[in-house]
Amino acid sequence: MAVVTTPKQDRSRVTRQRLLEAAVACLAERGWAGSTVSVVAERAGVSRGAAQHHFPTREDLFTAAVEYVAEERSRALRALPGHHTAAVVGALVDLYTGPLFRAALHLWVAASNEEQLRARVTELEARFGRESHRIAVELLHADETRPGVREIVQGFLDMARGLGLANLLTDDTARRDRVVAQWAHLLEAALGAPAPERG
Repeated sequence: MAVVTTPKQDRSRVTRQRLLEAAVACLAERGWAGSTVSVVAERAGVSRGAAQHHFPTREDLFTAAVEYVAEERSRALRALPGHHTAAVVGALVDLYTGPLFRAALHLWVAASNEEQLRARVTELEARFGRESHRIAVELLHADETRPGVREIVQGFLDMARGLGLANLLTDDTARRDRVVAQWAHLLEAALGAPAPERG
C-alpha cells in the first residue's frame, strides 16, 4: 500500500496556521507580556526554530496575528444570521464579547506601546470597524438614508464594544443579557419594524 505524504508546502501552511491560532489564544489568555515566541511555539506544538522560520521576530509573529484576528472577526461577522432584531443584536454582542475580541483588545494595548504594531493594528481595526458597521446595517435592515440611523447603528456597535470591555475582568453575562434585550427593543423602535425572518 502506498504511503501518502503531505507536501512540504501544505505542512508549512498547517504549521503557520497553528502558530497564528496559538498566538491569538496566548494573547487572549496571557496578554502581550506573557505571549513570547517560545510560549506560542510550545502551545502550537512546534519548535522555537520552526516558529522563527515562519516568523523571524516576535513583531513578525504578532503582526501576522493581527491580520489573522481581523480576518477571523470579519469571517465571523459575515456568518451572522439575519433574523429578528433581537437575534442580530445578541449575535453582534457575542462577537464583541468573545475570544477574538479579547485577543484584539490585547493587541490594541500592545500596539499602544509597540510602534511596529501600531500602524498595522490601527489600519486593520479601521477596516474591521467599517465592515462591522456595513454588516450591522444589512442585518438590521437599517435605512441609512433616514436622518440619525447611521449614528444609531454606530452607537449600538460602540456599546457592544463597551460590553466586551466590561466582560474582560468579570463574567458580565446576566447583566449583559438584560442590556441586550433592551437594546434590541430600542433598535426596533428606532429603525422601524423588526427584521423579517429569512427563509
